[in-house]
Amino acid sequence: MTNLPRTACTFSPPVMEARRWLDGVTFPPHRPLINVSQAAPVAPPPEALRRAVAEAALNEPQAHLYGPVLGLPDLRAEVAAQWSASYGGTIAPAQVAITSGCNQAFCAAITTLCGEGDEVILPTPWYFNHKMWLDMAGVRAVPLPAGAELLPDPDHAAALITPRTRAIVLVTPNNPGGVEYPADLTRAFYALAQERGIALIVDETYRDFDARPGAGHDLFHDPDWAETLIQLYSFSKAYRLTGHRVGAMVASPTRLAEVEKFLDTVTICPNQLGQIAALWGMRNLGQWLAGERAEILDRRAAIHDNMPKLASQGWRLLGCGAYFAYMAHPFAMDSAQLAQALVPEAGVLLLPGTMFRPADDAQGARELRVAFANLDRAGIDTLFDRLAALRWPLVAGGHSA
Repeated sequence: MTNLPRTACTFSPPVMEARRWLDGVTFPPHRPLINVSQAAPVAPPPEALRRAVAEAALNEPQAHLYGPVLGLPDLRAEVAAQWSASYGGTIAPAQVAITSGCNQAFCAAITTLCGEGDEVILPTPWYFNHKMWLDMAGVRAVPLPAGAELLPDPDHAAALITPRTRAIVLVTPNNPGGVEYPADLTRAFYALAQERGIALIVDETYRDFDARPGAGHDLFHDPDWAETLIQLYSFSKAYRLTGHRVGAMVASPTRLAEVEKFLDTVTICPNQLGQIAALWGMRNLGQWLAGERAEILDRRAAIHDNMPKLASQGWRLLGCGAYFAYMAHPFAMDSAQLAQALVPEAGVLLLPGTMFRPADDAQGARELRVAFANLDRAGIDTLFDRLAALRWPLVAGGHSA
C-alpha cells in the first residue's frame, strides 16, 4: 500500500472552496454580494498604526532583516506584562513566543506534543484548520460533541482519553460557535488535563471581543500553569493585521525551546514589520480597541434583534459571539447544498456546518456559520431580510412562512 502525501490526508481549505462558488456569478448593483464566509476584518488598520509601520519600514533597517526566531524581545515582554495584568497571573517574557499567525502557533504546539498516531481531542463543531493540521501531522482528531449550548463536557472528554491522547483543544470565544466558555468550564478542562498528564491548548484568538468584563478564565493564577496550559493568540483581529501574520503562544520555556526548532525551519522569524505593528498597537491603541470591541458587541446584539425575522420558518440561533453566529436552518436540503445555492439565489456567501464537523456527523447538514464582523447593523438587517425571503422546501416538521 502506498502512503499518501501529507497534504492528501486532509480536505481542501473551506474558505477557498467557498470562494470558488462565486466563479461565474454576477451580482446586480441593487443586490451586491454579502460575504460572511471568513472571520477576518477587511478594513485596514487605523491610520496612526499604518504610519508607524511606514516609519519603521523607512527608518529602521533591522525591520527588513531576520529577527529572533521566537520574536522581538519587546513584543514578548509587552504580551507578558499585559497578560499578567489582565489575567491576574504571572507570565514571563521567556514564556511568550511570537509566531506567524495563530494557526502557526497551533501547528507548532502540536508538533511539540504529538508523534505519528497520537490523539488530540477537539470539541465539535471544530475549527477546520485545527483538524486539517492534525490530519497532515498524522495525528488522530478525536471528536468531542458539544451539547445543546455548544459547550463541551469535561466528563465526556475524560471518557475519550487514551494512552495516545496528548492534548485537549478549546477555542474560546469559539469559532465557529461564537460561545464564550464559562470560566469554571475552562477550569474543569484544565483540571482534567492536569490530572491526566496531557496538555490543554486554549486558543483565544477572539479574546478581545469577549462580552464579559475581565479575563475569560483564571488559569494563569495557578503558579504551575505552564506544566499544562498552552495559550494561543492572534493579533490579526484586534489590530486588523491579517496580512502581516502575527500571533503568539504562551507556554513553558522548555516547550518554547522545542517550538523554536519548528519555527526556525518554517519561517526563520515572524514578520518584522508585523511585530512592530503589533507592539505599537498594544502600546497605543487600547482606547481604539475598546471601541472596536463595543462595535462587535453591538453587531452581536443586531443578530439577536434580527432573529425574529427567521423564527417563523424554524431557524434557530445556536450560538453567537466574537465574530460568529452559528445557526440551524429549516430547509430540506443539507447545508452544503444550501450554502452554494445562497450565492446565486440570495447573494450571500457563508459556510455550511458540514465544514466544521466530521463527515459522519449528521448535525452539520442542519447548520450554517455567519461571520458577521464586517457587517454593520444595516448590513445585518439586509442579510436577515434576504434569508427571510427564501421560499425553499422545509425539512419535515418545519414551519412554513
